[in-house]
Amino acid sequence: MTRTVTTRRRGFTTTAVHAGQQPDPLTGAVIPPVYQTSTFAQDGINVLRAGHEYSRGSNPTRNGFEEQLAALEHGDRAFAFASGIAAEDALLRAVLRPGEHVVLGADGYGGTNRLITRVLAPWGIGHTPVEITDLDAVRAAVRPGDTAVLWLETPSNPLLGIADVAAWAELAREAGALLVVDNTFASPYLQNPLLLGAHAVVHSTTKYIGGHSDVLGGAVVVGAAAWRGAPLAETVGFQQFAAGAVAGPQDSYLAARGLKTLSLRMERHQENAQRIAEWLLERPEVSRVLYPGLPEHPGHALAATQMRGSGGMVSFRLAGGEAAARAVAEGTRLYSLSVSLGGVESLICYPSEMTHASVRGTPLAVPTDLVRLSVGIEDVEDQLEDLERALTGAAS
Repeated sequence: MTRTVTTRRRGFTTTAVHAGQQPDPLTGAVIPPVYQTSTFAQDGINVLRAGHEYSRGSNPTRNGFEEQLAALEHGDRAFAFASGIAAEDALLRAVLRPGEHVVLGADGYGGTNRLITRVLAPWGIGHTPVEITDLDAVRAAVRPGDTAVLWLETPSNPLLGIADVAAWAELAREAGALLVVDNTFASPYLQNPLLLGAHAVVHSTTKYIGGHSDVLGGAVVVGAAAWRGAPLAETVGFQQFAAGAVAGPQDSYLAARGLKTLSLRMERHQENAQRIAEWLLERPEVSRVLYPGLPEHPGHALAATQMRGSGGMVSFRLAGGEAAARAVAEGTRLYSLSVSLGGVESLICYPSEMTHASVRGTPLAVPTDLVRLSVGIEDVEDQLEDLERALTGAAS
């Protein structure tokens, strides 16, 4: 009898633990060593061992992390950078030319807006902000012949908007443009935009991928798409090497270590976030809760089709307005008042003057009554006690 052997793709956590993380072939060390070196000895002039010459171009620790992340995002290649903004900058410089145009999701990280409007604009890059859920507005914003990139963040920061990635991908195809999705809030565990038609994914690996608030990094992951007659991976890879804002070996090691437990952490993050969002709905001090795991959220049904969960970020608005929001943000004890997100510890943020201060006074300004939570993995009862104390104090 002939036995048919079927092959299947390994599960997410198995892939996270093993892709690009093979034991050291020299010593058998289960955890690959950190190659803390700037340069590599050559066996002859330009005769390289395993292709390594200089760590800006290639480093085994960074290469392993890139392989690991590419596998989890279902991409062809991943490129690790020194920060999330460095990754975004490298991608945009790689694919844009002066005079071209970006359609930019209006609800997104303030640093991305600052990069495009204040760093790239003087080099001739135009942009149009759009409401990410309004596909007609996205289509209308495209400038035929000029629009080269559609930039989307979903779930968005800090309003937790949910955009239809596949629909955006179709609009990008019609425009002959690239669709880039910032997948930082979801992480590759909850969402894979390349499978939904995106051409590139960006991450701040500082956040959920690193997961412990002890590493700074960013990444670009690309599929098999070509751009201007060359593989997109080749174009981004050249930019990474030529401009050199690469992730160092220690940062790459920490990000790779974080990826190995991402699925476990994300399950706890979103379990806690769901409980907290439902609790906030019942609080008289709160006028609105923004969390895609709530049936009341306008993107709830869409999120259920393109994500594998709702994530660990919760935003809410205070009935008492700006004063109450400030008081809550400054009134927690367990939750640390801080920018950033995605670590095991809980953080609270007042976006209007913290993460999104760069868009204050503009049409893209964040509501001043908004507070953002990065829900950690601590016991949820302790988190609820802390939030109740802050809400009660703000209302008194």
